[in-house]
Amino acid sequence: MALAHPSRRPQARPPQDEDFFIAVTGSLSTHEKLMSLLDGRGVAYRLIEHAAEGRSEHISRIRGNHPSQALKALVVSVRGGGHGRRTVLAVVPGNRALDMKGLLAALGAQKGRFAPPELATEMTGCVMGAVPPFSFRADLAVLADPAIRNNAEVVFNAGRLDRSIFMARDDYVAIVDPLFADIAASE
Repeated sequence: MALAHPSRRPQARPPQDEDFFIAVTGSLSTHEKLMSLLDGRGVAYRLIEHAAEGRSEHISRIRGNHPSQALKALVVSVRGGGHGRRTVLAVVPGNRALDMKGLLAALGAQKGRFAPPELATEMTGCVMGAVPPFSFRADLAVLADPAIRNNAEVVFNAGRLDRSIFMARDDYVAIVDPLFADIAASE
């Protein structure tokens, strides 16, 4: 389970335009922060409204996308390995589960678990199932499985259970600059 950037330790990085990032992280909702970030970057995207749903298999049917095209964002608490306790945002294709052992290996951690709903909400500003694959916190690193690169267009819930965004995968990767590691379970 090698890291795509073996010399880098996982750490959250704000988007490349740090001044803009700081400007959109005030008291806005996660959905508003996300929209401001994408609009500020001039990114082409499609925002759709739909029935409230956070489960990957169900929302993919509602949106009409292939489940592998969806980016599932999971808040995970890890500890050990000399780095203390920390929370990370793990991003995997919507048709795959998180490989906790792979995540722990990528982070050099010893133990991990899905964050309780209260912590997930505190870290992301939204309810579980609505978490977008973006971090607006310096203390919430984003790790993504390389399989998210398999589709030219990706889709994800946009900080709300009733809104989703379709956008180019390359734009997502350019903005978030996630640390890539093998963290998705086999299909």
